[in-house]
Amino acid sequence: MYQAFPRPSIKSLFLAIGLFLLTLATALAAGTQFAVAFANNQPGSFSELLHSYTLFYKNPAALLAGLPFALTLLTILLAHELGHFFACRRNHIHSSYPFFIPFPSLIGTFGAFILMRSPIRTNRSLFDVGASGPLVGFVFAVPALLYGIAHAKLLVLPDAQTPLTFGNPLLLHLMSALIYPGAPVQNVLIDPIGRAAWVGLFATSLNLLPAGQLDGGHILRSMSPRAHRIVSWLLPAALVLLGYFGQSMLWYIWAALLFGIRFLRVVPIYDPEQLDPPRRFGAALALIVFILSFMPMPILVG
Repeated sequence: MYQAFPRPSIKSLFLAIGLFLLTLATALAAGTQFAVAFANNQPGSFSELLHSYTLFYKNPAALLAGLPFALTLLTILLAHELGHFFACRRNHIHSSYPFFIPFPSLIGTFGAFILMRSPIRTNRSLFDVGASGPLVGFVFAVPALLYGIAHAKLLVLPDAQTPLTFGNPLLLHLMSALIYPGAPVQNVLIDPIGRAAWVGLFATSLNLLPAGQLDGGHILRSMSPRAHRIVSWLLPAALVLLGYFGQSMLWYIWAALLFGIRFLRVVPIYDPEQLDPPRRFGAALALIVFILSFMPMPILVG
């Protein structure tokens, strides 16, 4: 007999709304930076980002230029977290509302998360909670990326050489080849809506890394606890190598995080019933989403 958990408290709802509004502000600044950079045939600009924050008191109306990026990104992240939230409700797991993380960075946020306040007791629930977020978020990111590529600029090679370079996931390569056959993908400058989709895909690929308590870790553990244990030990080392050869500090940080959470207590699954065919198909879809979204070198500065 499942315990009927109450909805999250009103206090936590106000906290979630407050964090959302703060993240909207930082995403607006990031989006304004992307809009100005796009107009100047650049993928992004750190100096323009600093200027965007001065607009909050100098000219707030100018921040409306960042609205397409901000709304697109927050919609994708919210869809991801609501996928987790409703999967928890469906499987009688007590969870919080989605909490956004505002951060004054180039992309405006550190993402979002929910807190699970009761254990995941069945193997199938573990899969549902892990897979729901990335799959739903991906569904929202794909049309936004398609829009961004359809409204992209094709740059000549000198204009494409900028100090800031964003990596291109496989999905972007495929869509770009379809819309601009023969054009090098590095010369396709996607608009701010497409850049928001890029951030959403980047977040999806990070969450689908098959280790620890990440979404991908939940999916792999629901299929094979033994494989999950092995991969959770090996993946940090692989990310260190990726950081070394790709010259990206990001992968060192993620390697350290994944190595650290290996020492956290993992609640046992009391019902280890194997996944049914629809969930195994969902696991295959999650792998395809990971392959389409992953970027070995997401951002290069130099």
